[in-house]
Amino acid sequence: MRATNMKNTNSMTRLFLAPMVAVVLLLLTGTAFAATPGITGPSFNLTAQPAFITQPDGSLVYSWGYGCTSAPSGFAPASIAGGTCSNMQVPGPTLIVQQGQPVSVTLTNNLPVSAGNTSILFPGFIVTTSGGVAGLLTQEAAPGNPVTYTFTATTPGTRSYYSGTQGDLQVEMGLYGAIIVVPSGIPAACTSGVHSSNEAAQASHGEGNFRLAAAAYNHAGACYDREYLFQFSEMDPRIHREAEEQSTRTCTGCLNVATEPYVPAYFMVNGRSMPDDMDGNYAPQYPHQPYNGNPHMHPGELVLLRIVGQGRWQHPFHEHGNHVRVLARDGNLILSATDPNSLAGPLLFTTTTTPGQAIDGIFYWTGKGMNWDEYGHGAGVTTATCTPDENGYNTGSPSAINYFEWCQDHNKPMQAAPFGSVGGGGPVTLPDPNILANGAWYGGSPYLGPDATIRAVGSTGTTPPSGTVANSPTDEAGFAFMWHSHNEREITTNNVFPGGMLMMMMVDSREFVIDETN
Repeated sequence: MRATNMKNTNSMTRLFLAPMVAVVLLLLTGTAFAATPGITGPSFNLTAQPAFITQPDGSLVYSWGYGCTSAPSGFAPASIAGGTCSNMQVPGPTLIVQQGQPVSVTLTNNLPVSAGNTSILFPGFIVTTSGGVAGLLTQEAAPGNPVTYTFTATTPGTRSYYSGTQGDLQVEMGLYGAIIVVPSGIPAACTSGVHSSNEAAQASHGEGNFRLAAAAYNHAGACYDREYLFQFSEMDPRIHREAEEQSTRTCTGCLNVATEPYVPAYFMVNGRSMPDDMDGNYAPQYPHQPYNGNPHMHPGELVLLRIVGQGRWQHPFHEHGNHVRVLARDGNLILSATDPNSLAGPLLFTTTTTPGQAIDGIFYWTGKGMNWDEYGHGAGVTTATCTPDENGYNTGSPSAINYFEWCQDHNKPMQAAPFGSVGGGGPVTLPDPNILANGAWYGGSPYLGPDATIRAVGSTGTTPPSGTVANSPTDEAGFAFMWHSHNEREITTNNVFPGGMLMMMMVDSREFVIDETN
């Protein structure tokens, strides 16, 4: 991943055009980060029960979800504050265990009696059960009759878990979650070279380590510097409304809800729709939706994306700014057929999430190929050097503000002519300045770093200084890449844009502290 396969620079420009102003302005109300929060094992006591979850259109949607019947043994990452595990949440608690651990999950059925039995499937593991009653796919928890699932976390990676009972209804209602197995060994490559430099860069600015581990798998190619978990799902409110209407029946297992035709109106990332997914983890306004979707990174960091398809539909999720290098699917590393030591996962423009499937992949951004100095050194307000390493990046001083700058663009002006056209002497072609000034750049400037206000004026004054959009020049001034479903309907909430499966990846200047402790 040292050589970045950047998309056309226009993919960056597209984000900042006027149609996205509403989205960008929503970001300016506060800063919240994501990480991969969950509860630690190896023993878990879960319940399945109903509650209402919220949507940005003001709806309270009756749902079912897994939750904790007692306090978990711990929360991870340990650096995240305010961890909670309510008795119902969507998605269910992220279960974090260590490779080789024997894991037990006891499930109590607190669904309405009319819903009948429920259960949990753990694909990819050899599961034994005790208690409960026999079901079609696994032992089930009947009302008042818990079931315990036991397995060994033999291999690392990200996987889904979900109800194995009447899946067309119970998974739709919210009975799903993710399990992450942390590898037992960490390759030496993860604590040396660029990863060591990235950790030093984070530490030099007082930034914590929010990873579950230094690698996703026992492989040097699976090292990473930051991580996020995204679970994609959808909801048909008619199904939820019918389940609610029948929930007061006193007959056991008599609930009869038609799950076809299927017409979802809500599309969610980690149980929330945009803009709610950009509020903090464990935000009190979402007592049953504790996890967010709001990724941040610094240039040069390798970001592990744990992506899980939940629900019934495929969701073509597009990560602007670069492709995603797939490491594994469902906890299985994709290795070369001719060299079993080499990774062979595809480089994806869109990570299509198949229901029940989990993908681990690496996202990477450096600014290479933008063709201007995004740190604005050419404006003459900051003296900095850019000494290229063997890959062309400035990595010699992790504490430098321009750490990981692409040195070929050092001091290169954004534009030498008012409109920055190539024919007029500018190195890049930009949109009309009037469009640019109306909310195009998240930080109000096309530059990273604390001097963006001065740098943006340049020699012509045609690009807006930082802060003209809404941001303070001393606050976050990063580049915003819209990450979203490529199914246009799925970036709406009840057919209103913006909403649904939409979030923003913020690429932050090195000195901006990404504090994911919430």
